[in-house]
Amino acid sequence: MGLILKILIYSCLCAGVQSVHQFSWLPCQFIDEHVFRNIENHTETQWLHRNAMLQFGKKGDTPVNPDAITFLVTGSKLDMRRYVEGVEADQLECEIRRYSTAGIHVRWPAKSTEEYNRWFTCTLKHTKGLFIVTSFLRHPSAQPPTGQQDYRSWSSISDTEILITTVTMGMKTQTPSVKAKLGSQQKFHCQFAVDHKGPNVTVEWHWQNRGERTRLFSHISRSGQTQGSGVGLRSLADGDASYTLQFSKMSSEGTYICSVSVLPLFASLDISLHIEEPPHVSLNVAPILSLQEGEEQKVMCEAESYYPLDVEIVWYQQDPKVSGQRVGSPLPKVLQNVLLSSHKHNPDKTYSLTAFFYLEASLGISGRQFTCSVSHKSLRVPIKKSFILNVEEPASWFFYLSVGLIIVLLLVLLVVMLAYLNSVRKRSVQKKPY
Repeated sequence: MGLILKILIYSCLCAGVQSVHQFSWLPCQFIDEHVFRNIENHTETQWLHRNAMLQFGKKGDTPVNPDAITFLVTGSKLDMRRYVEGVEADQLECEIRRYSTAGIHVRWPAKSTEEYNRWFTCTLKHTKGLFIVTSFLRHPSAQPPTGQQDYRSWSSISDTEILITTVTMGMKTQTPSVKAKLGSQQKFHCQFAVDHKGPNVTVEWHWQNRGERTRLFSHISRSGQTQGSGVGLRSLADGDASYTLQFSKMSSEGTYICSVSVLPLFASLDISLHIEEPPHVSLNVAPILSLQEGEEQKVMCEAESYYPLDVEIVWYQQDPKVSGQRVGSPLPKVLQNVLLSSHKHNPDKTYSLTAFFYLEASLGISGRQFTCSVSHKSLRVPIKKSFILNVEEPASWFFYLSVGLIIVLLLVLLVVMLAYLNSVRKRSVQKKPY
């Protein structure tokens, strides 16, 4: 029994290791850059897309693809694969770029014989936009910086070169794009990690929209200086820099930027907030509309208080008896005589729109179901409001004549009865003794 338990524990541990280290390499795009002076003596940058491999292992490993640039990531305290645990390799987009320290040299606390470093950033994006991971790759170098802008004199990298690197810092957001309703509370996820203890970390949050940029939060770990709110300091000590927006307003829409700085490295992640308020849909008629033949009714479908602007309102009619049938039922007939009002801009910056038409009642369309369908990007499925038309035949002249005669007879009978009662009352008064 003890042996079986040990085997089960060992199997679980192996499965856990495999889930974390589920892939040993990824194909990447290395976005190299060539900076030069043009004929007008202006600085230009030419972007070069080169094939590369992100390979995990140890120094001396054979490249998976010997015809591509290999960024061999060796063991360190950080493993970027932990940020993408449970995700298949084909669900990731990998991009590697050079990172400029602007000629500034700050010795990174690491056990390395080389004094200097060449820096690269590796960005992993989920193909469905579920997360973004940015990591810094440190490639030790014996070549000192020039003291000038390093991007002006990048060291060349051959097409089959192997670069031995380690991960020094990483960031991740699980909310690259957020959709929020007005008045809701939103949490923008941002986490980070550094490969050594006690780094001097500066964490900041900014909001940016249409050229306007505002700092929301700032914290410097070494001095403990904090400005703004929205980030928990206890969670920040564990690398959780998530920001909480207490109340979403229309003016909250924009880009929220989480940035982490550990000299000479600076990384940021952009989180887009989109306000989406679904419309409130109503009709100006009851669920069953009764009209006489030939009568006209203005029917309105109003979509109120939605955001953003684009909305689609369609009126159509069909037989309610076949509306629930999936096979063989005729398609609803879209009404062509529908008119749209102009967009109404509400005080809270939402919009309203009315789609209306004039319905002329006829016996041929009696029993028909008229449906207003409203589509908006905030809705998974359209909102539908319906009514059924009931058309009645107008009463004939004989009906009106009969009703009139009956009313006249009733009035005559009422007058006769009143006269009779009055005469009886007078006779009874005269017979009383005094």
